[in-house]
Amino acid sequence: MTPGPEDLTDGDLEDALWRLLAAADRDDPAAFTAEHDRAEAALLAATDPWWVAWRHALAARRGLVDGDRAAAAAGVAAAREALRDCPPDARAALALAHLAAVEVSADHVDAAMVLAVDACLLAEAADDDGPSRARTHAHLWLSLALAALDLEELAVAEAQAGSRAAHRLPGVCDRHRLLQLCAQQHAELAQTLHRRGETDRAQEAASTAVGCAEAARALDGDPGPDDQDLLDVVQAWAVAGRGDVEDAVGPLRRAHRRVHRDGGTWLRGYADLVLARVLTRLARTASGGGHDAEATDLLVDAAGAFAASGDRRRYRQCLLELGQGTAALGRPAEALHWLEAYRADTGRAQARGRELWAEMFVRRSRLRDARRRTAHLRRAALEDPLTGLGNRRSAESRLGALRGGAGPVSLAVVDVDRFKAVNDDTSHSHGDAVLRRVAELLREHSRTGDEVYRWAGDEFLVVLPTATATQALLAVDRLRAAVADADWGELQLPEPVTVSIGVATGDAGDGEPLGWRSLFDTADLHLSSAKRGGRNRVRAPGPTGAGETRP
Repeated sequence: MTPGPEDLTDGDLEDALWRLLAAADRDDPAAFTAEHDRAEAALLAATDPWWVAWRHALAARRGLVDGDRAAAAAGVAAAREALRDCPPDARAALALAHLAAVEVSADHVDAAMVLAVDACLLAEAADDDGPSRARTHAHLWLSLALAALDLEELAVAEAQAGSRAAHRLPGVCDRHRLLQLCAQQHAELAQTLHRRGETDRAQEAASTAVGCAEAARALDGDPGPDDQDLLDVVQAWAVAGRGDVEDAVGPLRRAHRRVHRDGGTWLRGYADLVLARVLTRLARTASGGGHDAEATDLLVDAAGAFAASGDRRRYRQCLLELGQGTAALGRPAEALHWLEAYRADTGRAQARGRELWAEMFVRRSRLRDARRRTAHLRRAALEDPLTGLGNRRSAESRLGALRGGAGPVSLAVVDVDRFKAVNDDTSHSHGDAVLRRVAELLREHSRTGDEVYRWAGDEFLVVLPTATATQALLAVDRLRAAVADADWGELQLPEPVTVSIGVATGDAGDGEPLGWRSLFDTADLHLSSAKRGGRNRVRAPGPTGAGETRP
């Protein structure tokens, strides 16, 4: 009897996602299918928008693996819709970049461009949030998608960004993969530059590729045999691109034999393509003749492998190079056959790739800048620049939105004791430092769900939703104690900082606006009473002594 699918936790799903992405990156359909079968039931049961998005994104890739283009298209559309409910962070950038790679594999170039632009902008914004594995892999998948779109220099930049991010993370595996990708993308760029006649830039890119490959080899850890074989192929290719063609042939042939013995379809095609290119270069040297026929046979094999594995970009490259190579051999009819095939496939694939990318990137960049300016203006209108707390306008907006019927609401007005003396006896910069520190302490020691605002000058407001009078008194006294017990020594003040606090609690009829102004006035009166009573204390309504805390 076949066992049913396993129940997976969110942590298990996270691990499964990385295994699925690794299998997709390695072009290992069997591993991807097995892992997807194992995780599918848990993905179907997940309700978090992040996992809903990945359920559809992985179903899209499964559609490609199974040759079901309709399922792949439906998965992409559903994943994009689910991502609308996800925060625009590095994880969303990763999902979009992966979807871009799926669309490239499906030969939907325009759709892939749109997804890649969105992923690129999100990944760029996520760079400010520090390193994460999601950010690293967003750059990795962007590099793969952009390379497949023939945007090689952009692909190089994304690989480098991913490598920098991976270098700041503990995992050796990710660092190795991104260095390997940097080497591969630089070697591919060197090939393109060489074909354009930009010799100096081509040799510079090839030298960078060699350096990245050597850096990958220097890492601790044990990469898999396919990763090692790919690195060997890329490094030998880069050595040839640097100008040392004869030195590259021997190591490349050895790697080629290993790949054809143990490697998958795509890797065999890649090794064939690289060896064909290096032999073509060798044939152009004084002592390297006689390799053209072998290079042609290798390109035919590579074209078949890339067609089988769905790598349309490299399939087209093989067609073009076959046409050029057979023409050089004096076989015009065969050359025409290959060039016609290339023209037909290329015409269907990407007529205005670079122009489309530039147009969309500029348009989305402007939209992003407009949103940033809007967010900045909103923050300026609602945020206190000194403390980072919401300002009085923000507090009044929040208080005006409070409605009764959900339980009591408490307000606390907090005032820094003898703050004028701090400014007069030290300096205004010391006063600013005191206000920033008090704001941090109030925010840090407030209950979850309580809100702290800077009301004016040295006065703060704390909103305590659902807090009864007794609960508010206890919670606010914790804030008072946090300020009084803090270490103020580094500011070199004449005496430690304390605060006095007035508290008021109220409610309104079901659904009615809370009369917060009278509530605030009540809390402010109790604050004045706390000041007169000796400072560093909390006062609230209640019988004598029952509504007060003091040190």
